[in-house]
Amino acid sequence: MRWRRVTVRGPSMSPALSDGDVVLVRFGTPVRPGDVVLVTWDARPDQLSVKRAVRTDGDGWHVRGDNPFGSTDSATLGPARVRAVARLRLWPRPGRIRAARR
Repeated sequence: MRWRRVTVRGPSMSPALSDGDVVLVRFGTPVRPGDVVLVTWDARPDQLSVKRAVRTDGDGWHVRGDNPFGSTDSATLGPARVRAVARLRLWPRPGRIRAARR
C-alpha cells in the first residue's frame, strides 16, 4: 500500500477540511461509508477530488462534499472511482480527519 500527500482545494469539504489543508491518503485501503476519499469520475478522469463516501453500488461509490452549497459531487457527476482513503490531516494542524456530524 502506498501513501501520498494531497492538498484540498475549494470549500466542498468544509467544515471537516478547508481549502489548503493537506491530507495523507492511502491507496489500496478498503472504503467504508463516511470515509474521506480521493476520487475520479469517468466523465473527468484527470480530475482528482476529495469527498466523503456515502454508499456503493455496482457502478462505483456515491460521494458528496460536506458543504452542500459548494460541492460538485455524485449528485452532478454520478458514481465516483475511489482511488485512496484519507487517513490524516498533515497541515495546518496534524490530527485525524473529523467525521461530519449529521
